[in-house]
Amino acid sequence: MTAPDRLLRRLEWKLGRRLDGRLQGAYRTVWHGTGLDFTDLRAYSPEDDVRHIDWNVTARLDEPHVRQYTEDREMTAWFVVDRSASMRFGGHDGKESVAGELAISLARLIAQGGNRVGAILFDNSSKKVIPPRGGRDQILRIARELTRTQPSQKQATTDLAEMLRLAATTTSRRRALIFVMSDFIGDPGWERSLAMLTHRHEVVVIRVVDPAELELPDLGLVLVEDAETGEQVLVDTSDPLLRARLADQVGAREEALAENMRKAGVRPHRVTTDQDLLAVLIDMVRRSGR
Repeated sequence: MTAPDRLLRRLEWKLGRRLDGRLQGAYRTVWHGTGLDFTDLRAYSPEDDVRHIDWNVTARLDEPHVRQYTEDREMTAWFVVDRSASMRFGGHDGKESVAGELAISLARLIAQGGNRVGAILFDNSSKKVIPPRGGRDQILRIARELTRTQPSQKQATTDLAEMLRLAATTTSRRRALIFVMSDFIGDPGWERSLAMLTHRHEVVVIRVVDPAELELPDLGLVLVEDAETGEQVLVDTSDPLLRARLADQVGAREEALAENMRKAGVRPHRVTTDQDLLAVLIDMVRRSGR
């Protein structure tokens, strides 16, 4: 049995035990798809797709209203996974491993009932697109690609905007559910590309971080290396002034990232490498409200 087979079987066993009874059945998905059958009207809210506004009713009532449709019985989901060098940092075999296991688990759940799943695996030097298909063989194919060892090479910081533009171009033919999995360490200016993606699709952002990125551990004198550029610096992690300065920088970075996500119209899920992935998945199902 290959490594992807073993990984998928392990995750399926955990999913079966931990999610039993938490989903709405074996056919409908946890997240909404699009539909063709009109069912109702309701008042417009900011997160609604403007294409669903009923302009006749809006003009008559002088208040925007949107049409609601019956959900499709089949949907397409894409997994956009950042595989840059910074994603190999952290516990649990790195952030990349956490993102991979979570992607496989979600893909397995969504594929139940005949839904199709595809994947876009990205770093600056390598871009892999797996067209959406259904079935267990497709999950295994995605698992093989996600568990394949990446060549270790230094490069420029990740072009997150290019990753999101590639996702928008690849998925443009049909509205889909898109999971974006990244640590969002890279070049600035990606929020516009993310906003363009959310305008067309339902987007779930999963930001993977390691606790050491949020609070510097006191390890004394250590050599720190930038995973993406290879730049090295000697750091005294026990220096209280340094720790305070870094804490301020982390706080400012978190606030800026939250603001950029808000501008793009998404509320990200933050996953740390020391969390129980199945507990994270259950929480995502619960927070989806559907």
